[in-house]
Amino acid sequence: MPSYTIGQAARLLGVSPDTARRWADAGRMATHRDEGGRRLIDGADLAAFSVELAKAGTGEEDASYTSVRNAFPGIVTAIKLGDVAAQVDIQAGPHRLVSLLTREAVEELGLEVGMEATARVKSTNVHIDRV
Repeated sequence: MPSYTIGQAARLLGVSPDTARRWADAGRMATHRDEGGRRLIDGADLAAFSVELAKAGTGEEDASYTSVRNAFPGIVTAIKLGDVAAQVDIQAGPHRLVSLLTREAVEELGLEVGMEATARVKSTNVHIDRV
């Protein structure tokens, strides 16, 4: 399971590192320390927190993404696998993106809940790049 530094978590949540640090200090995000003393957030915990944060609203509704070729870096929050197809949910700051793709593509990318990924949107299609 991947873990993220405060700075990486901040980028994935669409907030400043200071905001993420304050949330960690207040106990809103569970953290642990690595051997070097850096605070880390487990990917699954960050995924759950990003969904909770999006439901509560972050106050950044003014951010707009207007280009047809948008890239939304975020964190995988859910994967539903069928026999042939799959659904992958990504939380990118306040935005939840859902991609329908083949099960084979999910397996080839090695996607897991809690890992970093980028959803790319062109027209009505969402493509996912593994980071």
